[in-house]
Amino acid sequence: MPTHGIELCDAALRAATCTGADTRLLDIADRQGATEWPGFAYHEGSNYTFGRAAEEMWFVHPRRVTHTFWAKLAHDSVSSLNLATRPPSFSELAFFFLREYAGRLAATAGAPTSLVLAVPGTYLKDEETEEEKIGLILGMAAELKLPLAGVVDMACAALCDPRAPGFNPTLPVVVVDVQLEGADLTLLAADDRLERKHFLHLPNSGYAQLLKHLTATMGNRFLRHTAFDILEDGRVEQTFFRQTKDFLEHGADEHRYQLNTATRNYEMLAKRDQLVTDTSAFVATLVQGLHAFIDHTAHAPNLCTIALTARTAVLPGLEAKLRAAGFVRHLRLPAGAAAAGAARIGEQRLRPPSDLADVPVERAVPLSDTRRSATNTWEARLQKSRHGETRPAPTHAILDGVGHSLAGSGRYTIGPAHDGASLSLPDSFHVGEDCLVPLVRENGRLWFVDPAAPNGTAAPRVAVDTGDRLTIRCGSAAAEVLFAHCANGTH
Repeated sequence: MPTHGIELCDAALRAATCTGADTRLLDIADRQGATEWPGFAYHEGSNYTFGRAAEEMWFVHPRRVTHTFWAKLAHDSVSSLNLATRPPSFSELAFFFLREYAGRLAATAGAPTSLVLAVPGTYLKDEETEEEKIGLILGMAAELKLPLAGVVDMACAALCDPRAPGFNPTLPVVVVDVQLEGADLTLLAADDRLERKHFLHLPNSGYAQLLKHLTATMGNRFLRHTAFDILEDGRVEQTFFRQTKDFLEHGADEHRYQLNTATRNYEMLAKRDQLVTDTSAFVATLVQGLHAFIDHTAHAPNLCTIALTARTAVLPGLEAKLRAAGFVRHLRLPAGAAAAGAARIGEQRLRPPSDLADVPVERAVPLSDTRRSATNTWEARLQKSRHGETRPAPTHAILDGVGHSLAGSGRYTIGPAHDGASLSLPDSFHVGEDCLVPLVRENGRLWFVDPAAPNGTAAPRVAVDTGDRLTIRCGSAAAEVLFAHCANGTH
């Protein structure tokens, strides 16, 4: 029997199944046949509708629709719903949603032997939050009798999708994931395991805010072009919203908006360039947040791999703005990457425990779980100092507690003694292949030239400052060089 993985993303839940080495996404149809499951709930009478059907009521009956229950998962009541009776809690709506989704998943793909959930990074941001939100998830699993085998950080799971392009494990990876209520930035690094090291949630960078903005801006153009106001009727505005969302997600160069009324038809041709203009402020805020996040974690933009989830990669102009900000390494993750990665993790090594309290919650996974690219037999990684103030240029490189002068002209090299390096690495590096790391001098400064530049691009370089650390690995050998300034001289 298969292992299933579910990606608990409020932008759209996805599911995947894995049997042996075969991993594939599943299309789970709702009551109306739609396979999209955005995190929306619509209340009518005593009934709730979830997913695409609920989203279709967002502009028609806004006071009966809510879309924050996954992001705010808790026992608190949903105050935004206009109900005559006691409003449900966020956790109740999430439970009802998961019950319907899991039931249709079982009907589509059969009952699994085990299930792994990929959860948003915000659920694991600290111990208190994890205890509350994972406790609620475990309670839902128990009530629904799900064979839960594990809970995995969504970014970790996404990098384990066997369909994904491989990432270079010698460099930090930042997964950028725009969801419905915000964007998650997760920095992961690989040593013996791929581990989440830093996390940041940007609460005002979600699709709910963006799509409302795009619907309004395109609606204003439509009004100027046709003299028809989409705001006159909620159903018309909902139709316009659906066309705008499709235009954004499908990546077409143009889209012809069409609205039909009882008296006439209205049309407007929209261009991709207009969509780029309308999303530019949103994208700029996202890139600025990413840049500040990388600075805080003491890494350099051009020495990080930016992994974009499929729902993030569709943002017009995003990759161009990333390159302009110095993020030159990109990879695109397939749709449903976290679901597929979770299913694969479960199939390989997780089994449902007898007690749900023993279900593992993982922010790190073995490297054997991940989808890595082939790498060199050695690596060099420069980690920038966290100090923001201006510092004097380094005068010495310190290795194993011994300072070595950086004075001179021309290149400064770090590597095995037999390669004639300016700074000799320990004997353990002599067994490997060429481990020579060159530092280039220019305008009175030393520059680290990245040896692992992406194919077809110029090798990125980073200025070496006092306080920076250079980590070098070759096989099982490892060394760390600290760059320091000696105020009393250069010897």
